[in-house]
Amino acid sequence: MSFAEKLLFTAVPVEVAGRRVKRYEVTADPAGIAPDVAEAAYALLPGLLPEPDATTPPASFTVLHRGGDDGAYLNAYTWVWDNVLHCAVAVAGQPTLGCPDRDPTHFVPLRRPWIGCVWELPPLAHERDAWVRHMLAPDRPDLDAYVADVLRSPRTGGTRA
Repeated sequence: MSFAEKLLFTAVPVEVAGRRVKRYEVTADPAGIAPDVAEAAYALLPGLLPEPDATTPPASFTVLHRGGDDGAYLNAYTWVWDNVLHCAVAVAGQPTLGCPDRDPTHFVPLRRPWIGCVWELPPLAHERDAWVRHMLAPDRPDLDAYVADVLRSPRTGGTRA
């Protein structure tokens, strides 16, 4: 096994199903993720988000990852129960994961309890800290500040000594 660095992009946040959604994209392609793949992934996003609860501000973040083969993955992370992270994943182009074909725009929900691979996980630590910094620690939560606070790394990060 080996690790090859990938690029990490941020896309403009969007509102989906009444939630503010921060978006990260991971790929080895310097041009970013192809628009047809992104469009197909984000079209499935409403079905990956849980119903809002009465106490948690409606915020989510996604990691869209284009693999080195036909695979594409959309991880949707949503804040629930004030301080808990809900995860739902969709996958395309991977028949071994239940996809009907190798089409990277044909997303289906992933029925495994996976939260992400090594290239998809770097935003999680940042998002945890941003949630605490802007939503839990202050006297008044600031959803706008949380949504504006994104991981600004151009890479997914290798190992550290």
